[in-house]
Amino acid sequence: MIRTVIANNAKLVSRRQFSASASVLAGKARFDWENPFRLDTLLTEEELAISESARQYCQERLYPRVLEGWRTEEFDKSMLREMGELGFLGPTIEGYGCAGTSTVAYGLIAREVERVDSGYRSAMSVQSSLVMLPIDTFGTVEQKERFLPKLATGELIGCFGLTEPNHGSDPSSMETVARPHPTKKGVYLLSGAKNWITNSPIADVFIIWAKLNGEIRGFIVERSQVEAGSGGLATPAIKNKTALRASITGMIQLDEVEVPAENLFPEIKGLKGPFTCLNSARYGISWGAIGALEEAVRLARNYSLERKQFGHPLAKYQLIQKKLAEALSDAAYGQLASLQVGRLKDNGQATPEMISTIKKLNVDNALKHSRKLMEVFGGNAASDEYHIARIAHNLFVVQTYEGQSDIHALILGRAITGESAFTY
Repeated sequence: MIRTVIANNAKLVSRRQFSASASVLAGKARFDWENPFRLDTLLTEEELAISESARQYCQERLYPRVLEGWRTEEFDKSMLREMGELGFLGPTIEGYGCAGTSTVAYGLIAREVERVDSGYRSAMSVQSSLVMLPIDTFGTVEQKERFLPKLATGELIGCFGLTEPNHGSDPSSMETVARPHPTKKGVYLLSGAKNWITNSPIADVFIIWAKLNGEIRGFIVERSQVEAGSGGLATPAIKNKTALRASITGMIQLDEVEVPAENLFPEIKGLKGPFTCLNSARYGISWGAIGALEEAVRLARNYSLERKQFGHPLAKYQLIQKKLAEALSDAAYGQLASLQVGRLKDNGQATPEMISTIKKLNVDNALKHSRKLMEVFGGNAASDEYHIARIAHNLFVVQTYEGQSDIHALILGRAITGESAFTY
């Protein structure tokens, strides 16, 4: 668990901090391209230890699997168990086997996972922010006790059903409905379809948002319960994707699925429910996208130093250095913005508009620069063994889901002007 991780890494973190401080006092401060603004000096010892542990796990256990997962579109769900063992699932939740870390620590974990692959981070953040968080925030004590401990260990895998085939950016128009069972008291019937749902083909637990008497409500659907009863649940995988191939994506098809009343979130109504979850996930994405961009910079830098053209390494040429400098600068600024919003979030001072800003800007910049850095590789960028095209393809989808960038711009526009562009 994370507490053990912190203990194991505390001495390493302290040594690094001491070494860095000693260098500064000795007048030997040097620019570190991998840590441009000394992010480590702004983090707590616990956050540094968590980040170090996440980096070690992701590089040693996830990176060796990603290329095969990308090529085969096969997701190894055992990695969620591994993340659970380390305390990386639902890390900000207090109790129920969760670590109770800071929001920033959650972001740092997302950064390291997405440094390997956006699809892997998507699987993790769905479990943490879109499944565990709503149960913890909106669920009954019984719901929390039943689901959170097993979700925290990865024994249960969850997914989040909001997006529909006809309704992506406009969830208020959802067509999925719930109605009381005509003959069974205390049972609801859910019917509808959800689309582009991470983890759905392998999920045990589904957070389904549906309209009950015209109001959006949240339901916990259990696969085992449905399969043992009337059926009506299908979760076909979406294959032949051009991005997020290392994670698993599917649909959720509901045909009169029976859900007991005790699986309904009792109080939350309307879009506040799903948007609360999405804001947590968007915060993690703001860090994850920076991790992907940092990896793109590392790959392009190393390639440009090794690859020679016209008698010199590519890294010697101005156009290459400009691409690297601009990408690194935006990554460094993105770190600081996400850090500040995380601190505000933990203090209860963050707003949805702040999270829209960092989700939009960090992902937009990561996508823009990863595409530009593909140019460093020339034709080799088309080969998946160089990883750079995988990063860029993934980031296009990250820009699209959980609020496409243009939608976040309209959220900010409404905050600036007081006028909503969503209604006419």
